[in-house]
Amino acid sequence: MSSNPFVQIRRDLHQIPEVGFQEFKTQEYLIRYIQSLPNERLEIKKWKTGLFVKVNGLNPKKLIGYRADIDGLPLKEETDLPFQSTHANYMHACGHDFHMSIALGVLSHFVHHSIEDDLLFIFQPAEEGPGGAHLMLQSEIMQKWKPDMIVALHIAPEYPVGTIAVKEGLLFANTSELFIDLVGKGGHAAYPHHTNDMVVAACSLVTQLQTIISRNVDPLDSAVITIGKITGGTVQNVIAEKARLEGTIRTLSVESMKKVKDRIEALAEGTAVGFECKVNIDYGSMYHQVYNDHTLTREFMNFIENDTNVHLIECKEAMTGEDFGYMLEDIPGFMFWLGVESPYGLHHSKLNPNEGAIDQAITMLTTYLRFKGN
Repeated sequence: MSSNPFVQIRRDLHQIPEVGFQEFKTQEYLIRYIQSLPNERLEIKKWKTGLFVKVNGLNPKKLIGYRADIDGLPLKEETDLPFQSTHANYMHACGHDFHMSIALGVLSHFVHHSIEDDLLFIFQPAEEGPGGAHLMLQSEIMQKWKPDMIVALHIAPEYPVGTIAVKEGLLFANTSELFIDLVGKGGHAAYPHHTNDMVVAACSLVTQLQTIISRNVDPLDSAVITIGKITGGTVQNVIAEKARLEGTIRTLSVESMKKVKDRIEALAEGTAVGFECKVNIDYGSMYHQVYNDHTLTREFMNFIENDTNVHLIECKEAMTGEDFGYMLEDIPGFMFWLGVESPYGLHHSKLNPNEGAIDQAITMLTTYLRFKGN
């Protein structure tokens, strides 16, 4: 047990990771904690497996939003922590346990220490997929409680504790999932001329997909196509009738995303003709770029430099995907990186962020939100 309540909350939540729209235990834990707080100025509304929590101000002129994502990943944990995941093959490998505990710390502060403006804490499910932010944004609750500005953070293992990294404008890329199914005619390994081998077709297509980045994207622009998973065939002496590619696309502009997808579709059509098979493409979840409001971000950066003890870094944009981009498309605001100095990166089975970042983030955010809300 930790003597720090919000570190302990992080550890509790770390043990119960759940994937998108299945965060039932997580939601229950959050509600139980929030209901333990004084409720004179609190309003709580459930939305699917997420929550909206409004803290009413003393004399509100605006509503300030703060978003924390709550889902985990389908990944087996390999940290050997005493509080590691109790859900087999699931892990908070993207730091959403940190995000929630920090949000609860900030929420708790403002329940006990009033400010003038209203605050809206958004505990959002399904950030890792299939895009809970976009759906939450369209909900009746958020249309009623639409913030005038909104803020979020993401842990950054590559930065030391005590560091905030942010920039105006584009921070995270446009992203899209990519699923390609190839279907041909399977058969006996000894009679290849009677078949259409989908393992060979899939391998050929993977190689061709990489030429999109090297030959169809402006070298001064940036884009990524990664095929992270290939499945095909059943046993070693049967030619595969089906194969499946699973991957992701990342671009720094909407225009580049369209160009990349057009080329993927053209190469898929060529594969279908060349290998006499069927090729079907599914783009799955697509996330809008995270684009930080220039004025609010610069004000935040000036605030960090002048009024806090954390170190500010003006970072470069990243190919990371984040569905908070949908909220920023509709509401002025920004996202920033929070340094947690782990030798293992995001989505790694051994990710172990430094818990010292939790109190620092709570202190910094409460100071900033008090500045904005009074």
